[in-house]
Amino acid sequence: MEGIVISFIVAILMGSLVIFVRLKGQHKPVSAKKIIMPPIFMSTGALMFTVPYFRVTPAEVLEAFVVGLFFSIFLIKTSRFEVREDQIYLKRSKAFPFILIGLLLIRLAMKVLLSSSIQVGQLSGMFFLLAFGMILPWRVAMYMQYRKLLQNIDEGVRA
Repeated sequence: MEGIVISFIVAILMGSLVIFVRLKGQHKPVSAKKIIMPPIFMSTGALMFTVPYFRVTPAEVLEAFVVGLFFSIFLIKTSRFEVREDQIYLKRSKAFPFILIGLLLIRLAMKVLLSSSIQVGQLSGMFFLLAFGMILPWRVAMYMQYRKLLQNIDEGVRA
């Protein structure tokens, strides 16, 4: 039970940090590096699977990643860019913080429900895969949208 409480606190702190960073980041231009680095940094967490305690079955990998893909749809739909003075900025979405909080609450509820039937290490691995399955397509979609806007800016400069 103590592990669940600690994971709740960590999840709430991480969710709050993401919301804070996202809201603060809207005042600075984005770059390809800022878009693609988070999933690259997060991918190092896959080293957890070298420890048997965190290993998951292929079915659990698929389940967790597919749920992450589903959750990413909401992030993709609320992440838009705008061009201001030939710079690309993340456009503010009033729904984004609520969607993040909602996804966080759903993940916490899932953790409580699944913790009675899945070992803590496996559950940790599954939630890592869920989070990675959520951030990777979201960032790929953001990068594609960013590249398209960048190309439009470049074409406008050449015209």
